[in-house]
Amino acid sequence: MQRNRILILLAAAALWLPTKGMQKPAGVAKVVIDYPEQESIFPPEIAPPLFLWRDTSGAVFWRIDIRLPGGKPPIQAISEGKPMRIGPIDQDCVADSNQPPRLTPKEAAAKTWRPDSATWGQIKKGSVDRPATVVIRGYKAREGPVVSQSSVTIHTSRHPVGAGIFYRDVPLMPAQTEKGVIQPLAPYALRLVKWRLRNIGETESRVVMERMPVCANCHSFSADGKTLGMDLDGLQNNKGQYFRVKVAEETVVRNEDLIQWRSPQGKLRGRVRVGFMSQLSPDGEYVATTVNPVEPGPREPDPPSNYYVMNFPDYRFLQVFFPTRGVVGWYRRESGVLRPLPGADDPRYVQFGAVWSPDGKYLVFARAQAMDPNPEGAPEAKHANDPNERQIQYDLYRVPFNGGQGGVAEPLRGASRNGMSNTFPKVSPDGKWIVFVKARNGQLMRPDSSLWIMPSAGGDARRMRCNTALMNSWHSFAPNGRWMVFSSKARSPYTQMYLTHIDEEGNDSPPILIENSTAANRAVNLPEFVNVPAEGLKSLGGPALEYYRLYDRAAYLLKHGEPAEAVEAWRRLLAVKPDDEMAMNQLGVALLKSGRADEAKCAMQQAAEIRARKAQAQ
Repeated sequence: MQRNRILILLAAAALWLPTKGMQKPAGVAKVVIDYPEQESIFPPEIAPPLFLWRDTSGAVFWRIDIRLPGGKPPIQAISEGKPMRIGPIDQDCVADSNQPPRLTPKEAAAKTWRPDSATWGQIKKGSVDRPATVVIRGYKAREGPVVSQSSVTIHTSRHPVGAGIFYRDVPLMPAQTEKGVIQPLAPYALRLVKWRLRNIGETESRVVMERMPVCANCHSFSADGKTLGMDLDGLQNNKGQYFRVKVAEETVVRNEDLIQWRSPQGKLRGRVRVGFMSQLSPDGEYVATTVNPVEPGPREPDPPSNYYVMNFPDYRFLQVFFPTRGVVGWYRRESGVLRPLPGADDPRYVQFGAVWSPDGKYLVFARAQAMDPNPEGAPEAKHANDPNERQIQYDLYRVPFNGGQGGVAEPLRGASRNGMSNTFPKVSPDGKWIVFVKARNGQLMRPDSSLWIMPSAGGDARRMRCNTALMNSWHSFAPNGRWMVFSSKARSPYTQMYLTHIDEEGNDSPPILIENSTAANRAVNLPEFVNVPAEGLKSLGGPALEYYRLYDRAAYLLKHGEPAEAVEAWRRLLAVKPDDEMAMNQLGVALLKSGRADEAKCAMQQAAEIRARKAQAQ
């Protein structure tokens, strides 16, 4: 028995004998290393990745040698090549309108190895100055010869990511209503959306906000991470709300932090019902947003739609959404006024998606000829990139802010008049580069969308190396400018997020997957770096957000024939927001249905008084 053990140990030790060179020996099959890609660069704080390779040689186990530069001792391991697995499934997000993620044939053939934390720490430490070489060799028997081999070089950056990633975690659950209208999310699915913060040095993310019955979507942070702004859908189809709040470990959104986009003194008349892709300035003092080009007066009808929207039953690309009319407006909390920005307010064009330069001196935005989003008789698109989509191609423009006075908008060479649609610009923190999304039509999360980089003043644009095979968008620079996060569907119809390193010359590296960002059947979107410490943002809540949960509960009870319980629910809501006309009126309805007519009359009178006070104040 002891003799057998010694023989096994000797045979295993023979595998670790140094091998001259790293060229694949003649007659030896090639191992295809899928991840990480050649010349990948990893952040110094990232958790151990899952290596993936394919091998058709018949090998049953693999020797992995990590050869470090500078004569350092190699790191060695043996892998049984466990198959790739789908991650955990959120059963609440399983629906008839979607499918659980499945491995592609390429993924199903993959073998895997994940270094333990100590080994990964050694690899990262040893590959900072020069890259390490990972050699994977396959064997059919422990005592047998090498039957397959390949290698890949990886590098660890001296630059940490240095910031958390704030993102929205969503189910993909389109639903068809009784009227035959497709919604991108089933009504109950909206409550399944979560907001998370990810530290890439950890193996999972932290939920900071969830169970919202309304859509909280486009967000941005000030450069110092001390202020957060977010577009927020209100009630009764009010898409013109926004909140701006100071960031803390327990971030509290108060009623006074809510903004309803309107312009009582500026040139934008009446109510502004839609604010789109709002962005805080780097100092957190201003907000730039996209609003309707001409607003109706108090007694005029609503303007025609300014957005092309098509929803599809295919959960993989379930919505096409882009503006066809709109102007850029700017807002400052101290004045409480939303004003158009000269140079980005021409009603002949659609102007949207404005982002700030790091010094706040100019904005970059997308522009195209304004058009009707739904011309009469136009056939409906049936899927993303259907030729029947409303065709629009945006160019990127740059305009000075000039304290809100604006100026002449100029097209950016490299991202305009190139036969493609150019959107979603982001300026690097050092002001040198702009990364933007290019697609054949529309904006952002298109199947063919790819990331391009160019000088911030315009110039030759280059397709970035980090692009994956399917959909690349929603990118954000780390505060130090050396890392960028973006979204892709390369591995799954459920969007995942990736990192790429960007050097001083604007050269980027192959994509690095941020694993386990959510359940395998949920999608990651809107990832943004936030410049706060690891524990600097633990939760996002407060009375202004709790209001929507309370309203949702009270409305549910009233609708489902429980008026007595609804009365108490409406009163809890009014304790949070006493001047809410709708809630006061609904309290009256609940009281009336509970047989308490006198109390109902009193509540409805209070609702009328609230309405009169607000009308007088405007």
